[in-house]
Amino acid sequence: MSILDNKKISFIGGGNMAQALISGLIACDVKPSLITVADPSSEVREQLVAKGLNAVDPTADAKAAVVNADVVVLAVKPQVMRPVVSAFADALDKQLVVSVAAGLSTDLLSDMLGGYSNIVRAMPNTPAMIQMGATGLYGTDNISAEQKQLATAVMEASGLVMWVDDETLMHAVTAVSGSAPAYMFYFIESMVDGAVALGLNKEQASSLAMQTMLGAAKMAMNSDDTPAELRRKVTSPNGTTQAAIESMQANEIGRQIGEAMQACYDRSQALSTENK
Repeated sequence: MSILDNKKISFIGGGNMAQALISGLIACDVKPSLITVADPSSEVREQLVAKGLNAVDPTADAKAAVVNADVVVLAVKPQVMRPVVSAFADALDKQLVVSVAAGLSTDLLSDMLGGYSNIVRAMPNTPAMIQMGATGLYGTDNISAEQKQLATAVMEASGLVMWVDDETLMHAVTAVSGSAPAYMFYFIESMVDGAVALGLNKEQASSLAMQTMLGAAKMAMNSDDTPAELRRKVTSPNGTTQAAIESMQANEIGRQIGEAMQACYDRSQALSTENK
């Protein structure tokens, strides 16, 4: 028996992240009929209804999706969050609210919701679309143990879940997982370009680079060794790998990655003030 059994879950916004989370929930045997999505696009609503979900037009009835829900997932852009949630805030009673909007603190979300505080803040990433996501979660003091389990189950349907006990750490979560798929894509892109420059065609280069990235990640996850130790084990003295690693170290690639993560962290902090 799952904590999600017979729970009614409503999504405010039916975009890519909402649909990724919905796919994960359905894959975990949540009945589509228990999922409601509020989205102003008639095309999106039609697509969702065709999949057996409930869809409502928030411009016609903003409260329809939240009144009978156990969980309300806020999946709209931070810039439009305030006007969207203000239209149904007074319909909230005991629902668990989970926000996947980047940069919006629980205090700010509570203010937008008229003081409502049963809130969990989530930072998922795009691999949630294939149930391989990594999500950081933070909850207010109002969250009960059962609601914490419920939030975990909702997000765990799309991948790994990690709770933090200090909300400021959500900026670090954004830097290490929320935005990080783009870092991986950039690295693969650069590897492909480098391999093409060395004579492989793009199809060959892409296949080899992506499989290598996947294999290395799985190897690291399944090994008792740290990534640093795994790197040392495959770096033979005076070999080809050592030449590559020494080039990266000489160019301070590690420092540059750290600076990129800091820039992401700083932007996450800025977003938390821009949308007040």
